[in-house]
Amino acid sequence: MPHQPALFEAPSPLLQRVERVCRHTLNSEKATATEATIQKEITSILESLSQTPPKELAQSAGSLIPPLFDTISQHHQYYERDNAPLISDSLYDQLRGLYESLADLLMKEGITVPALPVGFTADSTFAPVTHKKPMLSLDNGFNEDDIAKFLERVRKFLGLASHDHVDILCEPKIDGLSFSATFLNGKFVQGATRGDGEVGEDITANLKHVVSFPHHLNTKTPSIPHRLEVRGEVYMSHHDFLLLNQRQEREGKDPFANPRNAAAGSLRQLDSAVTAKRQLRYFVYAVGDYEGISFTTQSDMILQLQQAGFCVNPLNRLCTSLEEMLAFYQDLGEQRSALDYDIDGLVYKVNRLDLQARLGHSTRAPRFAIAHKFPAEQAQTILEDIIVQVGRTGVLTPVAVLKPITVGGVVVSRATLHNQDEINRKDVRIGDTVTIQRAGDVIPQVVRVDLHKRPVGTTHFHLPKHCPICHAEAIREEGEAATRCSGGISCPAQLLEQLRHFVSRDAFDIEGLGEKQITAFFEAGLIHSPADIFTLQQRDTTSETPLRTWEGWGEKSADNLFKAIQDRTTIKLHRFMYALGIRFVGEKGAKLIARHYGSFNRWFEAMQELVHGQGADDLLSIDGIGPKVVDSLTLFFKNKKHISLIAQLGALLTIEDENQIQGNSPLAGKTIVLTGTLTTMTRQEAKARAEALGAKVASAVSAKTDFVVAGSEAGSKLTKAQELGVKVLTEDEWVDVVNS
Repeated sequence: MPHQPALFEAPSPLLQRVERVCRHTLNSEKATATEATIQKEITSILESLSQTPPKELAQSAGSLIPPLFDTISQHHQYYERDNAPLISDSLYDQLRGLYESLADLLMKEGITVPALPVGFTADSTFAPVTHKKPMLSLDNGFNEDDIAKFLERVRKFLGLASHDHVDILCEPKIDGLSFSATFLNGKFVQGATRGDGEVGEDITANLKHVVSFPHHLNTKTPSIPHRLEVRGEVYMSHHDFLLLNQRQEREGKDPFANPRNAAAGSLRQLDSAVTAKRQLRYFVYAVGDYEGISFTTQSDMILQLQQAGFCVNPLNRLCTSLEEMLAFYQDLGEQRSALDYDIDGLVYKVNRLDLQARLGHSTRAPRFAIAHKFPAEQAQTILEDIIVQVGRTGVLTPVAVLKPITVGGVVVSRATLHNQDEINRKDVRIGDTVTIQRAGDVIPQVVRVDLHKRPVGTTHFHLPKHCPICHAEAIREEGEAATRCSGGISCPAQLLEQLRHFVSRDAFDIEGLGEKQITAFFEAGLIHSPADIFTLQQRDTTSETPLRTWEGWGEKSADNLFKAIQDRTTIKLHRFMYALGIRFVGEKGAKLIARHYGSFNRWFEAMQELVHGQGADDLLSIDGIGPKVVDSLTLFFKNKKHISLIAQLGALLTIEDENQIQGNSPLAGKTIVLTGTLTTMTRQEAKARAEALGAKVASAVSAKTDFVVAGSEAGSKLTKAQELGVKVLTEDEWVDVVNS
């Protein structure tokens, strides 16, 4: 991808705005910006793009791709693999829309960009299944204009006149987990998840336990081919979801967040007996690979699949015009809350299969279909109180306590109010009637206040000036939206949240030691420091009330926990760093820093030197690490308690080095800087190739730089390399090195 050096040496305002949007969407405490604010900023960025001359935009668009791609990939993983989305579907779709707008622009200039992920990478605990035909994602439409443009594109591609009508089958878009199922001579032989679209996971045994799923087809149906692969969506009804969560609570287990998460988690069980208890249901909506017969239309295919024994959605409707399609969208939107399953829109498909074949698909989606998303569901209720929670980094978050209301099939009793600015902007008060929405079935939000229903005598709410937990001063720094407790780890609330973060999925990920168990151990006085986790078994042997005697625990469960803790006494440096919960050092930043220093000892020594004013330039030379991260690390290591904790953990754990490259890679351990325009590979690809060979890619040239790779139009970095006597490689020399 062509690269303009100036964009990297002095980030453009547009790049800074895009990076700010990306950071906000990954902010787990959601204290710095609401989704509505982020969505407005994305809309503003798109407007800026539309007003920028094409040539100028093409030059700068390449620098916007990497941060967007990384951010969307992370959110995709949270949704598809972890079933725990951080943001709403609508915000996620907007991010993808921004990326695709930039991608289309660059493709017009002959520049390719990485394709956004589809589905998720198959879990190694399931056998892989390669789809004979890819299971693609769908393009999205959000308003009438988007759907009208879809029909225009279809007619233009097919060479039809504007007055030629195209039959469209409209199908409710089920919010569940996609699957494929293969039948040979009418017998079910294999089931798979969508996975990444190319390779899924074998869930044959689990699909057999889905309610009404056929093990054998009606062979009297003449149109069923010898080989048939159907595709559909597994879901959980609202009724069964409620019963499942009641059972989870009776058994002392965490309830599921929503039916989609419950369905996904239930279908991807290693023990199919668990799936059998979950009452999953399904609809089929398409055929993938088949042999022996052909269908003519989408609607005819669905009818024949139903005759063969499959469940199909009874709400499907064939439309012949845009007006009919939009009327059905409106009608279904009004029925949505009365359905016993979640839908998040309509899918429009060209009905004739021969036209579908002509239209084909792009790298990411079919051209013959589009999803028309519904806006987030909303409901009104009473805001009964506002409480203040304290997060891991000390952020005071106001939370609305609501009169329980069902929104999107889930009972909502609390909603975040984000920060004082958001409370002021919406003028939210205790006693107000408020509109609530669960955008994408994620975090409940207060959308607005109904001022006509405001009781007499309400007063403005202000965050306290002291922490409600430890009573330390609460401070709002200039330029920040968040108010923070100044108590640090002396604050019990912050300490508990830090312990929960320490054992989270991307940190130590100790099986059987989740938030509920950490909270119980913390309240019982067993764990008050991350180091206490690794001495728990030793202390348990001399305890008057050993863990096996606790309610809900036994000999086996206690032993399993101690084994799981022991299994995590060896950990990679970047996961260890991330587990410490240092502000502004997320998973990505921890990896960058860990790769730079290589070993725990080198990193720990460098951080202690940082406190004495040494090594900041070395940190800043890491591509992707900025002044905020350096300041945060400095502040963290100024606290002697943190130094003591890390020393304790270093003695208890085996912290593995990063980038221990085996073999004779010429780049192993070397620091390189890329500058100028590369023509044989994108900058992102060059960086990935270097890191795969054990190199550290820095953003600035220093005396510690081993090589500078200079493409065409290299600027100040090349000049500095020559001044310092750093070896400079041409692009051809660089390609020879990585290929060797």
